[in-house]
Amino acid sequence: MNGVQLLLVIVGAIAVSGLAQRRGLQPALVITLVGFAVSFIPGLTRIELDTEIVLGIVLPPLLYSAALNFSFVSFARNFRPIVGLGVGLVVATALLVGVFAAWVVPALTLGTAFILGAIVAPPDAVTAVAIGRKLGLPKRVMSILTGESLVNDAAALTLFSITLAGVVGTHTLFANPVLLFLYSAIVGVAVGLLLAVVATVIRRLLKDSGLETVLGLVVPFAAYLLAEQIEASGVLAVVAAGFAIGSSSSRAGYQTRLQERQVWSSLDVLLEAFVFAYMGLQLRFVMEDLTAAGDSVWEIFGVGLLVLLVVLLIRPVWVFVSFGRHFLLDRVMRRRIASDTRVQERIRVENEQRIARGRRPRQFPVFLNWRESLVVSWTGMRGVVTLAAAAGIPLALADGTPFPGRAEIQAIAFIVAVGTLLVQGLTLPALIRSLHLSDPRQEEFDREQAEHALEVAQAASAGVYQRFLASPPEGVPPELLERMTQMVKRQSADAARDPDPDATSAYGEAFGTLYREVLQAQRNAVVDERDANRLDDDAAREFLEQLDYQEAAIVSRLGYRL
Repeated sequence: MNGVQLLLVIVGAIAVSGLAQRRGLQPALVITLVGFAVSFIPGLTRIELDTEIVLGIVLPPLLYSAALNFSFVSFARNFRPIVGLGVGLVVATALLVGVFAAWVVPALTLGTAFILGAIVAPPDAVTAVAIGRKLGLPKRVMSILTGESLVNDAAALTLFSITLAGVVGTHTLFANPVLLFLYSAIVGVAVGLLLAVVATVIRRLLKDSGLETVLGLVVPFAAYLLAEQIEASGVLAVVAAGFAIGSSSSRAGYQTRLQERQVWSSLDVLLEAFVFAYMGLQLRFVMEDLTAAGDSVWEIFGVGLLVLLVVLLIRPVWVFVSFGRHFLLDRVMRRRIASDTRVQERIRVENEQRIARGRRPRQFPVFLNWRESLVVSWTGMRGVVTLAAAAGIPLALADGTPFPGRAEIQAIAFIVAVGTLLVQGLTLPALIRSLHLSDPRQEEFDREQAEHALEVAQAASAGVYQRFLASPPEGVPPELLERMTQMVKRQSADAARDPDPDATSAYGEAFGTLYREVLQAQRNAVVDERDANRLDDDAAREFLEQLDYQEAAIVSRLGYRL
């Protein structure tokens, strides 16, 4: 693919994505179908990217961006369902699809069939989360879907890399695939965490939002390449680095956070649109490869529909088996506690101790009900990771022979991705509406959490005001001190209010310094409250964004004096 072709694909994909969003359509599906139609233009040559470009350049920033924006607190709170869906279901899907595909597709060996299984295993939560947010899905369901998307991408791509290495014949540290998987996962996470620590230290030393943002753009590629160099999972390294840096982002400068929100949002749109367009443009030539290999296009299409059916069935079975198991365990636990006064007393004492330490009392685990489980079971739309992995299959093995079954794998992966978008993506909104899942108390809960965040922030401000009044800056008349503190209190509670004093006033510098100290104290207090699990993650995120915009306003008004 030359530079002109690449530019045309990117511009076209962005234009189609914008038109699809304006029409209320799914951009991923529309871009793929338009790319497929464009590929039949007479004289259009095949557009082919190197495997390393697809896997090493496209995927790392997408995974890193998702990890940055997901709270580790939410991940820990929903650890069991996230890991169950993101790891257990992915492995089960890869194995079952691999065995089935090896049975029904003569061109696939067991190894290449497992590659197909790993490719179609991870669902893409982008569409499901967007639909769920619009229709008011419970936040717990949204957190599980978002967390699953991160974990399942990493698990599936790690399986993909291991099975691909085994088929291609490249050297690996361990011949045993289980040991290789464990090494790849553990070392990959360690590399990501180590790089996150280094990047965080460097960012604190830079103190320049532009350079910090550029460093953030480099981190996912560095994590991926470094892990891959030592034969660990580059994908897990990227996700671990994103988690670690995202959890410490509140300590970065407000300018860096504001810039990164816009940069990563734009980059996500660009890369996702490109991947769907690229795969759509490949399909005509994949069909030609099938014909050249002596395969019937219609036969492969039929096989692809069978694999799609297997993929659609595995997730509901897994979800409802887990739901039934959790329901039974919950009933048994409640009956045991209700019949044992000693256990009740132990729980009561433990909760009193937790409350005394400022923590929430221990409660029963809250599992998904059957309606929430039904929605989760129907959110298995495949997307950018499936298509990118399919496009990343090399043309040849290590000995130079053509990769066996490459065209069949890519064609089936496309059928599964488009099929899930059509079947599940188009019916999911109607399913959510019919189940009436929106919580009538959610709005009240959100309001209470927003008020709690404000209370925590105002309490944190008190110490700053006391220090300011006890040791006022030189040159500020005593009669203005109380007025300044009252002004800061009012404006800290209203993000839309402009900083009051004129930059030319005598006390503008002192006002700005006090204001920023208050904002930083509020920010630290809200983060601590969130990390202690006493404040909802969404409420904390919204409040922290308000503080960033408030700080940007005060610096814009009084910047040269600060």
